Amino acid sequence: MLKNFLYSFPLLLLTCPAVWAAPLEDSSVVSLQGQVTSVSELSDVKPTDWAFGALQSLVERYGCIAGYPDSTYRGNRALSRYEFAAGINTCMNRMSELIATGTNDLVNKEDLAVLQKLQTEFATELTTLRGRVDVLEARTATLEEQQFSTTTKLNAQIITALSDTFGNKVGGNSDRPQAYFANRGRLNFESSFTGKDLLRVRLEFGNFLNSNGTSQIASATGTGMTRLNFDTNSNNDVSIPHIRYFFPVSESVSFVIGPAGIGYTDITDTVTPATIADDGNGVPSLFGSYNPLFRRGGGGAAMNWNINKDLILTLGYLADNPNLPSEKNGLFDGGYNALAHLVYYGKQGALGIAYSHGYSPSSKVNLIGGTGSALANSPFGDNIATSNNIVGAQGYYRFSPHFQIHAWGGYIWANAENSGTSEISNGRGGTNSLFVRNGDNANAWYGAIGMSFPDVGGRGNLPGILFGLPPHVSNSNVRKERDNAYHIEVFYRWRLNDNISVTPGLWVILNPENDSNNDPLYVGVIRTTFDF
Repeated sequence: MLKNFLYSFPLLLLTCPAVWAAPLEDSSVVSLQGQVTSVSELSDVKPTDWAFGALQSLVERYGCIAGYPDSTYRGNRALSRYEFAAGINTCMNRMSELIATGTNDLVNKEDLAVLQKLQTEFATELTTLRGRVDVLEARTATLEEQQFSTTTKLNAQIITALSDTFGNKVGGNSDRPQAYFANRGRLNFESSFTGKDLLRVRLEFGNFLNSNGTSQIASATGTGMTRLNFDTNSNNDVSIPHIRYFFPVSESVSFVIGPAGIGYTDITDTVTPATIADDGNGVPSLFGSYNPLFRRGGGGAAMNWNINKDLILTLGYLADNPNLPSEKNGLFDGGYNALAHLVYYGKQGALGIAYSHGYSPSSKVNLIGGTGSALANSPFGDNIATSNNIVGAQGYYRFSPHFQIHAWGGYIWANAENSGTSEISNGRGGTNSLFVRNGDNANAWYGAIGMSFPDVGGRGNLPGILFGLPPHVSNSNVRKERDNAYHIEVFYRWRLNDNISVTPGLWVILNPENDSNNDPLYVGVIRTTFDF
């Protein structure tokens, strides 16, 4: 197709009456002639030449020039030999097509003889023309092979944050103020094969964690209640923590699958305003972003069913390490979490009811994604396998374009799945050795409510406040917590432009680790986010 187009393009221009009638100094004609090497050495083909009439006859008889209803070859000026050779090549291709398709009876011997004579006389020009097109086709093929996929786009987010904590560390040790400046980057390569599906592969790097894999903020304060929403990865090592593929099977049913890094947030809606739940542009704290129930996952599959335009049901199963078929790993032999989530969307807001069931092998217990006390995350310690059931509710409502409210809460049932002595958090930065029996249980609850004000102070800005009660073990056969912690947070996202935002934030934790003997802790952060 490329050859046919390039060979015939000059001839197509010259068949237009307006161009044929134009004087020779017309810019379009000059530019075409200027492409011919040593054109001054070539003699033009005039309308009175035998070759001109012969080619005109072939063009009109075999319709070599597409785009004109009568397939005529009109004009009243001379052609350069280069332009004339393009016309010969077009007729050669057309007649070859007729012969190849079995319609060779339409091509008579006399016309073939005329075409052969034309080809012989203009052999030099045809060779030059084909050589140039071959080079152009080779260059085009190289560009197509080396170009980045036209079906893949890059979405990226880079977060930098300057943060510090104030107040005595849990357990009574004095806190030495020390500012941290860290970063996290996510590069999402998103591809679509049908226009409706989406494959996402993520590259991630960051240095918010210490070399031992613990949060810098949590290490400084002695509790995970002070953690930032984006404190993942360490040492700026680049990893591929997330692979997700979404595809619909009908207008109402779609699936999500992925071998790694698929969380509940990747298979369902957290039913929190997007401006609040975004790591780089929403609430800075880990606990304050959305319901801790959704902070679990691994690899597996989920189905979303649009029951109607307002009601969506999500069913999902995610294994901790489905790619490791070793003991206490694999798709069905290790830790896992299963979710059922029903969401109703109204005109001004949404409401969701979720149920999650999970199992955590010993040494991998983390019921609430590190958002609360050490005891609430691991009520029987790290030596006891634990099953859990969580019921959560979450929703939001927009009273006006500049004021919205959101809230969520949940209740946890945890059960010990084996017996043994385990190190249980004592709420003051240490642990106590306690004996746990198979069948022991613990219950915890949590909740939060927040208000935010989109576009107040400028387009894209977002002030907000949040009050919450981090997960608290209210009942247990092993150890329960006597006090409630309180989380109070304020932030202001300042939108510099469509790609950059700066968010100063401050929150205080009263009764850290759900123990009133611990002094209040304060966390300050200035987060800068680059989205592109």
